[in-house]
Amino acid sequence: MKRIAILGCENSHAGSFLNTIKAHEEFHDIEVIGVFSEEREAAEKLNEKFGVPVLDNYTDALGKIDGLVVTARNGANHLKYAAPYLDSGVPMYIDKPITNSEEDALTLVREFEKRGIRYTGGSCLRHDVFVKSLAEDRLNNVDGETVGGLVRAPIDPNSSYGGFFFYAPHMVESTLEIFGKYPKSVKAYQNGRKYNVVFRYEDYDVNGIFVSDNSYYFAERQAERGFRGAKVASGAGNDWIYSEFTDYYRLLCGEDRIGTPEDFIASVFVMNAIKRSLDSGNEEKVNEIKL
Repeated sequence: MKRIAILGCENSHAGSFLNTIKAHEEFHDIEVIGVFSEEREAAEKLNEKFGVPVLDNYTDALGKIDGLVVTARNGANHLKYAAPYLDSGVPMYIDKPITNSEEDALTLVREFEKRGIRYTGGSCLRHDVFVKSLAEDRLNNVDGETVGGLVRAPIDPNSSYGGFFFYAPHMVESTLEIFGKYPKSVKAYQNGRKYNVVFRYEDYDVNGIFVSDNSYYFAERQAERGFRGAKVASGAGNDWIYSEFTDYYRLLCGEDRIGTPEDFIASVFVMNAIKRSLDSGNEEKVNEIKL
């Protein structure tokens, strides 16, 4: 058996992972030995529904697991929850946002790399079939070179779970998946309940729209001789949660992770640049990731 613990289960993701494990025979060798949340009621609800034990402290699974899943709603808790388990070397899944701060993101991946820990995570939107197909279009110059694009997603700027950083990863990671991990700078401004972002790449700009009190996702790539865009939605044959858990399960089975450490935390640096731009009213450079 592959024993895992889930830390920070106050959002829907922990329950979705438990549903996925239960529903798919390929994960029959996984045992969830405990769940933890600082909002104990959230953990107890999972205990009632799935029969998983409730941990009293986020350190209670030390020495008992083969893998760790961190799904706290507030990314400020992700490094804190992961830190006690670093010496164990177990593969880790870190949910969105990877962290809220650039400093925490650098610390996390430096520790992972130093210890040879396999890791994955981030927004489930990067696993969307349409998002990935737009990324392939860009890489293959379908209809010519990319000249721009548009990505839209919800935002909850007043969330008690990290404010802007709570929901921002969905739009940011979708954009980075399609158009490239490393925009040079961003310019962001608020217009009512909408937050507009210009991602400035080397050869084109991409427009991002955050909309509060809304749950609509959309992505579009503009090319020299055409464009392709559509609503982004999970469904049959496009199960975001299943795809991201499968990504983690491969690590549990000993496979290497895909991508660079810089790729893994790029969204944190872009989100912080957007937040700086919203606060300053200026175009803000995306800080270089220095590992």
